[in-house]
Amino acid sequence: MRRTARGFTEGETCTCGHGGFTCSHPSPCHCIPAQWRCDGETDCGDHSDEDGCMLPTCSQFEFHCNNGNCVRRAWVCDGDNDCGDDSDEQDCPSRNCKEDEFKCDDGHCIHGLWHCDGDDDCGDASDEQCDPRHCSNKEFECSDGGCIAKTWRCDGDTDCKDGTDEVDCPPSTPVVQCGEDEFGCSYGRCILQIYHCDGDNDCGDWSDEAGCSTQLPCREGDVLCADGMCIKAAWRCDGEPDCEDHSDEINCVSEVCGPEQFRCLSGRCVTAAWRCDGDVDCSDGSDEANCEPTSVSSQCTDEQVPCVSGGCIDLWKACNGKHDCEDGSDEAPLRNCSEAFQHDLFSLSSLFSFTMYWTDWGSTPRIERADMDGSARCTIANTSLFWPNGLTIDYAGRRLYWADAKHHVIESSDLDGYNRRAVISHGLPHPFALTVFEDSLYWTDWQTKSINSANKFTGLNQEIVRSKLHFPMDIHTLHPQRQPPGKNHCGQNNGGCSHLCLPNAHKYSCACPTGFRSLDVHTCLDTFLLFARHTDIRRISLDTDESADVVLPLQGLRAAVALAWHAGEGLIFWSDVASDSIRRARWDGTDQEELITTSLVSPAGLAVDWITDKLYWTDAGTDRIEVSRLDGSLRTVLLWEQLDRPRGIVLDPVSRSMYWTDWGEKAKIERAGMDGSHRIAIVTSRLKWPNGLAVDYEMERLYWTDAGVKTIEFARLDGTGRQVLIGSQLPHPFGLTVWGGRIYWTDWQAKSLQSADKLRGGDRTVLRNGLDNLMDVHVYQHERPQVPSPCAESNGGCSHLCLLAPDVPGYSCACPTGITLRSDGRTCDMGMKKFLIFARRTDIRLISLDVPYYADVLLPLNTTLKNANAISVDAKKGKVYWSDSALKKISRANLDGSDYVDVVKHGIQTTDGLAVDSHGQKIYWADAGTKRIEVTDLDGNLRKVLIWRSLDSPRAITLNHNNGYMYWTDWGERARIERAGMDGSDRVAVITKNLGWPNGLVVDQVGSQLIWADAHTERIEASDLNGNHRHTLVMPVPHPYGLSLLGEFLYWTDWQERAVRRTERVRGGDPFTVCDGLPGLMDIQAVDRTQPAGFNRCAPRNGQCSHLCLPTPAGGASCACPTGIRLRKDKHTCESGPESFLLFSDRATIRWLSLDTDDRSDVLVPAIDLHNVIALDYDGMEHQIYFTDVHLDTIRRVNLDGTGEKTVVDNGLVTTDGLCVDWVARNLYWTDTGRDAIEVSRLDGSSRKIIVNGSLMEPRAISVFPMKGFLFWTDWGEQPKIERSLLDGSDIRALVTTNLGWPNGLTLDYDLERMFWVDAQLDRIESSNLEGKARKVLMDHVPHPFALTQHEGFIYWTDWERKVIERADKLTGHARETMLTGTDSFMDIVAVWPRRQRGEGTEERSGACGSWSARCNCSTMTSVIIGVFLVCGGDGEGGRGMHDNAHSFNSPLTP
Repeated sequence: MRRTARGFTEGETCTCGHGGFTCSHPSPCHCIPAQWRCDGETDCGDHSDEDGCMLPTCSQFEFHCNNGNCVRRAWVCDGDNDCGDDSDEQDCPSRNCKEDEFKCDDGHCIHGLWHCDGDDDCGDASDEQCDPRHCSNKEFECSDGGCIAKTWRCDGDTDCKDGTDEVDCPPSTPVVQCGEDEFGCSYGRCILQIYHCDGDNDCGDWSDEAGCSTQLPCREGDVLCADGMCIKAAWRCDGEPDCEDHSDEINCVSEVCGPEQFRCLSGRCVTAAWRCDGDVDCSDGSDEANCEPTSVSSQCTDEQVPCVSGGCIDLWKACNGKHDCEDGSDEAPLRNCSEAFQHDLFSLSSLFSFTMYWTDWGSTPRIERADMDGSARCTIANTSLFWPNGLTIDYAGRRLYWADAKHHVIESSDLDGYNRRAVISHGLPHPFALTVFEDSLYWTDWQTKSINSANKFTGLNQEIVRSKLHFPMDIHTLHPQRQPPGKNHCGQNNGGCSHLCLPNAHKYSCACPTGFRSLDVHTCLDTFLLFARHTDIRRISLDTDESADVVLPLQGLRAAVALAWHAGEGLIFWSDVASDSIRRARWDGTDQEELITTSLVSPAGLAVDWITDKLYWTDAGTDRIEVSRLDGSLRTVLLWEQLDRPRGIVLDPVSRSMYWTDWGEKAKIERAGMDGSHRIAIVTSRLKWPNGLAVDYEMERLYWTDAGVKTIEFARLDGTGRQVLIGSQLPHPFGLTVWGGRIYWTDWQAKSLQSADKLRGGDRTVLRNGLDNLMDVHVYQHERPQVPSPCAESNGGCSHLCLLAPDVPGYSCACPTGITLRSDGRTCDMGMKKFLIFARRTDIRLISLDVPYYADVLLPLNTTLKNANAISVDAKKGKVYWSDSALKKISRANLDGSDYVDVVKHGIQTTDGLAVDSHGQKIYWADAGTKRIEVTDLDGNLRKVLIWRSLDSPRAITLNHNNGYMYWTDWGERARIERAGMDGSDRVAVITKNLGWPNGLVVDQVGSQLIWADAHTERIEASDLNGNHRHTLVMPVPHPYGLSLLGEFLYWTDWQERAVRRTERVRGGDPFTVCDGLPGLMDIQAVDRTQPAGFNRCAPRNGQCSHLCLPTPAGGASCACPTGIRLRKDKHTCESGPESFLLFSDRATIRWLSLDTDDRSDVLVPAIDLHNVIALDYDGMEHQIYFTDVHLDTIRRVNLDGTGEKTVVDNGLVTTDGLCVDWVARNLYWTDTGRDAIEVSRLDGSSRKIIVNGSLMEPRAISVFPMKGFLFWTDWGEQPKIERSLLDGSDIRALVTTNLGWPNGLTLDYDLERMFWVDAQLDRIESSNLEGKARKVLMDHVPHPFALTQHEGFIYWTDWERKVIERADKLTGHARETMLTGTDSFMDIVAVWPRRQRGEGTEERSGACGSWSARCNCSTMTSVIIGVFLVCGGDGEGGRGMHDNAHSFNSPLTP
């Protein structure tokens, strides 16, 4: 008799024992754990473990998979196959992929780096449909064309599929910076030197064992294998081969097991308690052989519940509303799910023990435990441990799991260390970290570079979750079960602790952060020395004996210089001169935030007013002293004159004074009121580089450091009584502070932090040494002097800033930068009156001309700018408008940044010029991408193309409203400046010679001249308004861009100088720099809101125009209509819409091109959520567009103005490439290439029916001839053809079957009764009569035609390769011309005009069902009414019949 793999004899009864389930196949006896029965996954291989199972009932928070599994509802449509059968990812709406993602053809999003990487990440290979790519300079090119990171070359890992990244590598290993007692692995990791040549693969790539001539001796307690590997001595002759050559089990004498051990048949000794415990511990299974049957409950632990049918489940799974036991015995009514039981279960799963566990790799490896406040520390395991790496807690099972990388084992024990056992002891080369979730363990492995999983009870069912990872480190499971709820011992008020509240097993204890002194059981005193280095900020305790410096966990520090602090708010502040920013955080480094990131150049000094909560700073780059609130708001400039590189700054709120050092040509120390008043220089001699500055409030002294004269000095607060405190051994002192009886300072050259007595300079102490880039230093403490604040009540009556001042009443009011204070001395104006506003690609800024200083202010917009290039202001309404050529839209906001809205969102590409007509309330813009000049109302609703012919690259645009003209520059091959009426009339070129890159353009109304800036000729020139009397104002100008005029001055932006500059309007002359250090400068406008608004020619009643009223050069105004719509004969009223037009799609949009007007400008249909629009048609009766979206697999309809959008068909579609409307019978036909079918439905999607499917191979275009009762379509199959049928799909005839390749578009001429089609393979357009006869080739050499239509004497078609819409004579193919360009993916096209859909009225219908030649037919649905002629309804159960008044003309009705 043959034995099976499990040791059973054929013919014997197979018994899997308790806790097991017997599969039907594939072997005579195949066992799996009982808990796998009816778990929704096929484990037997023959599905016998899932047969006859009742599907579980999912909760309201779960999704019911098709295979019966329940998954979290939040996982549905997340792109991951959580169900296992992909049912949670079916019928999902498409989502928009992020900028760094790639969109698969099935709608899923993957990381952008995975596109064209050689791996099928999408699952449908759409991410690998790539042209051969070139690797970047940071990549290595594999022989197969793949690209990998250059750092992966010769790293010991095969990253190229063909292995070429590891070919011809130098023999030397990379240099690693390892310690003296460490060994460097080949890939850069460091291990202990004692592990070099110890026979074990400690590096993971065997580099620590390569080239070892002799093996180092093993550690104490280990023995040496024959191959040189070291193993534990206890593993010698234990019946289990641990050496790879099995030499540890050779020449063994039978081992005598201890009294508490069981001897396996292999000779190995295991713990006696493991005998007959249901787990196989002996490799030969002998510890579970010949076991007496035990009750079900005795097999379960205290943390498990027995099932009546056998097996155990975790206690927390009982009474959870799901049948985890096969027989449902874990739920009511078979189990008592009383409130008391559920309370016990909750208490257990919550694990309120407030305990922490950790591993220790020291000389005595161990696992320890303590309460979470560090008390009750104890060791729970210290034997048979070597490298205990990963550690995790199973809260439900109340067990601890850990991985030992040296012993290649994952073990488990109770939370107190008892009942320890090995879960996995084979197949673990180098486990590192692990976690647990439900019944599975997950761990990372350095050697296999993978994430793995296994059953947490048995260690079986090992799987690789993810491979090819470069040294995976820690791992965690993110799920609410991994953070069970519990009671917070610290309560609502942090336990009354001033800093840390740490829970323990009983309650809690208060603790102080490192370096803080405890005053009582609840309170800590936080006095510490705070100092900055370029890339970090550190603190040193001044209250305790703790001498270590603590690095605050701050992010993004590049060149931190100045520090300040506010103990009352618990805040620290710092400036960064590399990122030009000021930031703040909590004293411990948390809650980091940016305060000020604009208009800073070198903020080298910071100070906090702790009385009124203000922040002061100096800027050596802008030569300004500024102030703001603590959050950076209400920023204003205090001092700007006669400053030359101001540096350190300190405040004395008691005397309401501030002090600062100045590094300029004449170094000095100055004092002023904290409002900037009463400024005076108090120290002016024997100074060179005065850096640090500090006030001794107790002694009323001012201390400073000078790196030039290398001293630390002090004086009284008025500068008198000056003395040198320390005058030697000060190479380069920088930061300085005073606290108690000592001073503290940093020294750049000495690289040290030092301290000395503040009175005599003695008792010098080095606190820290060997630290590079030491900057500012302060003492964070709570003993600053306090005085009453005059600003405390109602902010001193100030509308904005209340600043301390020396004079009575002790304060003064101030306004934000650029805004003036009214005569009442308390209230600020609502905003700037005269100002410059300019775009800087990613932001918009203003410079006030109302104040005597120039400071740029960021416009706080609630949006992101990518390439804001053109800008204009409606001074009348206080709105700023700008264009963004990257986002392709025109937007606006108030001048304070509020009320942001997008005005023009579609149909623009590169809007380099923008001008707002504040008088007439219009927006004009020039678009170099579309080669148009357009106008719209201020809301973007009434939009019209004014100029479209002979434009090459229009750039700047400006208006002369007084004369009714607009001017623009053109960067084309023949650069020029042109003029036309503001209605587009009377166009003329005014400057045509000696122009290169004419950028900025402005009209000087006062001087009646035109001024422009040319970046190529590097000049700013002027002429009269007709282009005569041309002369140069300024030269050379490196690279001018924007240009504007206000009063007597001309302002412009300069790319190369990165500056805003100014010159006189009339004489020009040497430029004056208004503001510099501004990269990315674009357009600029000078605004004066005090000027009168001017006369609106269209007022009142909009010039009696129905739509647009535009000024004309003649001094009047003319009415105009939106693009594509005709003006009626009354010259005031526009038609309601276009009469004749081309309707076309380009995947992401639907647009129309009027045939009524000659501007040939397309207009967007503002439909939303378009992804891949292919086919479309138009219903002239309801004026609705029908279209297919093959990405969403829907057919939808929408009005021409974008309203009334509705989904008509949303299921059962695959690839709908063709669509047509039967406007007479009110039916909709479409082809589905994915299903090889033609379907029909009513226009609302009802009564849907497949009418053709058996003979189709790849149907494409479709067209209907209602008057003849015919349906025509093209087929792209193996035998391309054009076919025709009756409207019900019957009487199919092949019309054209020869000389066809890829017949794409198809259209019918109802007058000539001919059909036209395009062939994208043969590159031609043909026609024939409706029988396929009289065939004629109209045009050859059409690169890739896709769709076509016809209107009057022309055919129109879209071309994929040329990316155009063209037309030609429909009879001869002559007179070919381009109608529209500039779109990458033109798709379908339909011509719409009144005569196209004749017979729209019901009075013209001459047949039943509303068609001239109709066949009445029933859909696949019952109880459907079609029109007034045919009624299909239920005729008995499941029956389908016709009403008595039904008609059938050609053949008996078929369902």
